[in-house]
Amino acid sequence: MEKIYQIALSNVDGVGSVFFRQLISYCGSAENVFKAKTDKLLKIPGVGKTVIEGLKNKELITDAEKTLKEAEKQGVQLFFSTDKNYPSRLKPLYDAPAVLYYRGTSCLDHFRSIGIVGTRQATDYGKKVTESIVEQSKPYNPLIVSGLAYGIDITAHKAAIDFGLPTIAVMASGIDIIYPSQHEKYIEQIVANGGIVSEHPFGKQPIRNMFLSRNRIIAGLSDASIVIESAAKGGSLVTAEFANNYHREVFAVPGTLNYKTSEGCNKLIQQNKANIFTKIDDLVEALNWDLEENPDNIKFKKDDVDLSMFTDEEAQVISHLRSHGEMQIDELSWQTQVPLNRLASLLLNLEFQGIIKAMPGKKFGLK
Repeated sequence: MEKIYQIALSNVDGVGSVFFRQLISYCGSAENVFKAKTDKLLKIPGVGKTVIEGLKNKELITDAEKTLKEAEKQGVQLFFSTDKNYPSRLKPLYDAPAVLYYRGTSCLDHFRSIGIVGTRQATDYGKKVTESIVEQSKPYNPLIVSGLAYGIDITAHKAAIDFGLPTIAVMASGIDIIYPSQHEKYIEQIVANGGIVSEHPFGKQPIRNMFLSRNRIIAGLSDASIVIESAAKGGSLVTAEFANNYHREVFAVPGTLNYKTSEGCNKLIQQNKANIFTKIDDLVEALNWDLEENPDNIKFKKDDVDLSMFTDEEAQVISHLRSHGEMQIDELSWQTQVPLNRLASLLLNLEFQGIIKAMPGKKFGLK
């Protein structure tokens, strides 16, 4: 029943992804939000007439019930930002989507991931570079994340399929509304080799601001984002901005002077908002990817550590990293319930002892 209330809450006018979690935090659950008295709700910062009226709209609950049935019918999974199984790369982000609709065969918590974005007016050069990057990354088996748009995006998805890599298409519409419609012919291939994901309910048609908010999900699901080609202004630069705000690595492919499709990338590099991308080794080095490491052995590298040598909190953190692999510090704090300021000191001490290693993007793992 809580899922129904969470779906309904995510669709209340005036309740965005941040406010969604705030309301649940104040009331304890989405169901409690809907059942709370008006005077109590009005004490919550940000709650006004629009939100109150929305919470009284019983049709939202009915629609949410229909949504849940439709999800089951279409084989769509729902991930809520308050749940433990929510994608770990997104969970620590302040503006993580309240709910994700996902249909696919790949895990959203794939061991490694790369976001590849660029202009819809891609040149032949840009498309060839995109294909080359995907091919070069194959030994590391990353998840290729993009936005299903014309140009660079669809080239990245198709290259991932061709080279046997999983790929995720992040959509700016409801998961049942394929935009652009010309790319519907690729959807089943993408689902079979990865998946499609959206923060919007079924039947939601895309509008301009939804494409911009879609870009934050691409950045959030990726260990690093690569901008292949971009004009001086464009959605790819928004993706890069989000990635920088999330403290993720950003790369840009340099382009020919005086070409409009090169202006954005060259500007990102010039302003130190992106690393210059020349080959896959640039990204591998920045992310500290080790070709010999894989998900099967990473979790058990430190099984021989005697946990009795450490404090209870240190042992808890080591044990958690042993079971779950590399993790961002915010997520590690949330899952172990060790306060962030104390966890930072604890991790530094364990790093000095050679037990753990620090990685870009505030990620930590066993050494």
